[in-house]
Amino acid sequence: MAGHHTLTETESAVAARLGDLQLDFESMAVVSNLFRAAGAVRNHLERTVLQKSDLTWTAFVVMWVVWIWEPIETRDIATEGGFSKATLSGVLTTLEGRDLVTRERDKKDGRLVLVRLTAKGRRLMRTLFPEFNEQEKNITQHIKQTDKAKAAQFLRDITRATES
Repeated sequence: MAGHHTLTETESAVAARLGDLQLDFESMAVVSNLFRAAGAVRNHLERTVLQKSDLTWTAFVVMWVVWIWEPIETRDIATEGGFSKATLSGVLTTLEGRDLVTRERDKKDGRLVLVRLTAKGRRLMRTLFPEFNEQEKNITQHIKQTDKAKAAQFLRDITRATES
């Protein structure tokens, strides 16, 4: 149960309220359950893994993006992470204060800021991410191994449909 009502209660209430409209209820169920699942997963991972390292979801996403793409420009971190530059600025200030990332001006174009993980930031990601992945396995344990690739592809398809 993600909120006050169970999924079944919510879907029944929606059908009762909107049943007289010509709607694609299956598509609505996919999108609303995707949204609900994303929030539930985020909250679970914050409580079970990230909280121990005093990281918010956004801070973890920043660290992940930098870890994968470093050095990376701040504007690209914001795009990859799906948040505003203002949000990113505050998170980077916090992470920099904890000696997890560094920011420096690009030598070729001084208007651009490049972000890198510090040695401490890399050590954190190398120890934190296996714990994170263990929870990803726990979260998806009810999905047959053979169906996980299909589920991931469905989600990629939804993402691509919204990016075009």
